[in-house]
Amino acid sequence: MTQTSAPTRSSSTRPMLAAFAPYLGASAVHLGILATGPGWAVTATKALLMPLLVLAVVLVARPLADATTRLLVLAIALSWAGDVALSFPGSIGFIVGLGCFLGAHVVYIGLFLRMPRAGRRPPTWTLVYLAWYVAFLALLGPHTGALFAPVALYGLVLAAMAATAAWHGPLVAAGGALFVLSDSVLGLGRFLPGYDFALHDVVVMSSYLAAQGLIAAGVLRTLRTERW
Repeated sequence: MTQTSAPTRSSSTRPMLAAFAPYLGASAVHLGILATGPGWAVTATKALLMPLLVLAVVLVARPLADATTRLLVLAIALSWAGDVALSFPGSIGFIVGLGCFLGAHVVYIGLFLRMPRAGRRPPTWTLVYLAWYVAFLALLGPHTGALFAPVALYGLVLAAMAATAAWHGPLVAAGGALFVLSDSVLGLGRFLPGYDFALHDVVVMSSYLAAQGLIAAGVLRTLRTERW
């Protein structure tokens, strides 16, 4: 009797890399434009990034369309709405963007809780996110004014998202950590008086794009492994 062997890692990785290629290419273009301008091109390329990530998810997960995949797409879609909102100047765009990303992190938490995980609790090292949250509030809280409550809530949900991400292997865990890095630098630029960092925008976007891509790739790899 002939046995069907499981797909090798290389054979399963190549289609995923092909699916993610447009997202990776557009991310590189966006980061290059971000460093050189013009502003309209930065906004236009930014609006394309999350749709291309959704495309990658759809291409890879097409045979695996289930609630987990839909949650992943929803989290990315909410992130896209946040990207668009944050492109508008002023406090309204910031508040709307904050709300969209808050929703994205809540969906990611639901996704990570739904997926099979390595243990009953996140790894012990994720206590670093509790320390980060305390430092985050201590440093930025006094400068947030009327936004203290929503910013504090956002930071708490972000830390919870990163902690639950750590249940699901190095790719997803790294994505959660990079999301914390990206939003930390973004918060410093938004609220901390005297903050000045020439590469601020590049660090925020490069860590954010890597975070989204790693989370998506890690979730998809887990789903494909379960399928096999």
